[in-house]
Amino acid sequence: MPNLTQPLALIAAAFVAFLTAALLGKKVIPLLHKLKFGQTILDIGPSWHKNKQGTPTMGGVLFIAGMLLAVIVMLVFCGTVLNWNILAEPTATQVRLYGGLLLAVGCGAIGFVDDYIKIVKKRNLGLTDKQKLFLQFVLSLGYALLLYFGGADARTFYLPFFGEVDFGLWIIPVVIFIVAGASNATNITDGVDGLCGTVTVFAAIAFLTVCGLLGEFYQGLVSAALIGGLMGFLLYNLHPAKVFMGDTGSLYIGGALCGIAFGIGHPLLLVPFGVIYIMETLSVILQVGYFKLTHGKRLFRMAPIHHHFEMGGWNENRIVITFSLITLVVSALTVLFMWL
Repeated sequence: MPNLTQPLALIAAAFVAFLTAALLGKKVIPLLHKLKFGQTILDIGPSWHKNKQGTPTMGGVLFIAGMLLAVIVMLVFCGTVLNWNILAEPTATQVRLYGGLLLAVGCGAIGFVDDYIKIVKKRNLGLTDKQKLFLQFVLSLGYALLLYFGGADARTFYLPFFGEVDFGLWIIPVVIFIVAGASNATNITDGVDGLCGTVTVFAAIAFLTVCGLLGEFYQGLVSAALIGGLMGFLLYNLHPAKVFMGDTGSLYIGGALCGIAFGIGHPLLLVPFGVIYIMETLSVILQVGYFKLTHGKRLFRMAPIHHHFEMGGWNENRIVITFSLITLVVSALTVLFMWL
């Protein structure tokens, strides 16, 4: 592949995704209003969030559609015009690409069902934890089996100090644990206008950079499309949000990032690039654990930790900027370490 053409293809993917999400927002958001697909704000959150009652949710469909359309368009363009046919790539490359996309769509579908139950069926909590975990287990098991039967190259990943490791059957529990953890972590992070989307843009930029370093063009295409789609969505989601991504979007993000991380053979990069997701999840775990151990005392003002800062007087934009900068710095240091 001509090296100068690859960056142009990545820019084109981001642009198509951005344009699709931005234009869809003008049609979809009024439709969500008309269908009364509004968010129900639970009493357990900050009291001032009640002002957001009725804001349309399920907006994740904007960047999902943008990302998927961009990837499909660019794969067709690269295959027919540039003769970069994905079908000519090694089996492992194809399995990781298509498997990752299916994983993301599957996670988004679980989120869609959850949102649908909350909004249409009027059950505020949506799917139960057990139902959601079961669906995530089935989906991640299917993805793990794809990698396993895709051959040794598809299930071989880089581990620090060990190098390239063929996980064999161990790929199954590893994938299930990481996918369930990542998708639930991104879901928890979606609690402030623009937070999950903005943090994910920086995480996806980091993955795009690593794709460039490793020569992983097709996963770079997915990363670029995710960036563009999210930026188009953020036109409507930054404070004050006109639409929320819902579980449809937040679970999809977790699946998409896992697909990229496994796709480039470096799943552990989810740790530094997803430092905010991990921080949010740990804050919930620590809060619950401390509450039980101390019989009612709280470690944070409110969990997840973005609410802790809200209760301390931070506005939503300050939280988004700070958490995004943390993602940027940690990701940049990680990429620099890889480069050196």
